[in-house]
Amino acid sequence: MILNSKTYKILGFAFLLSFNFACAQLKGVSSSKKENLATHYLDSLKKELMVKWPNNRTINLVFHGHSVPTGYTTRGVLDRINAYPYRTLKKVNDFYPYSVVNTITTSIGGEQAEQGAKRFKEDVLNHRPDVLFIDYGLNDRSIGLERAKVAWEQMIEDALAYGTKVILLTPTPDLNEDITSEETPLAQHSEQIRALAKKYNVGLVDSYGLFKTLAKIQPLIGYMSQNNHINQKGHQFVADAIFEYLKNSKYKTD
Repeated sequence: MILNSKTYKILGFAFLLSFNFACAQLKGVSSSKKENLATHYLDSLKKELMVKWPNNRTINLVFHGHSVPTGYTTRGVLDRINAYPYRTLKKVNDFYPYSVVNTITTSIGGEQAEQGAKRFKEDVLNHRPDVLFIDYGLNDRSIGLERAKVAWEQMIEDALAYGTKVILLTPTPDLNEDITSEETPLAQHSEQIRALAKKYNVGLVDSYGLFKTLAKIQPLIGYMSQNNHINQKGHQFVADAIFEYLKNSKYKTD
């Protein structure tokens, strides 16, 4: 079999994505521990997803954040079914055909982490989340790193005290910022979110890092509906990364 240059590029990109996801946690953590967290953090939940009726129960995946998980595209138009919370649900439902899973979005367009933290107990924990996903990085630029950190820590601590598994998301891109730079606000917020994941030993989906790797191979405009909102292709990209935490490589569907 003869591999042409295009094939090499595709194979190289696949390797970079898998490597970047495995290294989603911060420097200083051994690679085996990083991979172990991504592979095993939701082990107890994955067992429950395989239970058949009448012994199964409803699993709640709650997505808390701003306009991106809510499904905003451009000019105020929403496409909620194709946003990454629901694309994640589709992947889970297809992979675990006996599971009963709810995707619940408590996200609000235009909101930042301080606002999300204020309504956290009333609007988020009341849904009894089994897994909570937090995605506020894009809008936290308006309040700065210090205030964002306080709000994220409050939400993480409240969720862990409740008994919820937590997965943090670094922001999706804004085409008005240079994603290759380490000095932009989004890069700095991403680094802070990675540090919080390490501090609390919770899950991390490094969307920003994955898109940064992608940008080395192709323009990100194809994944965006406007400068700061991803399109369906971008949402699938994030959903695929989230599903790395939810899939069970040992499980075979009937």
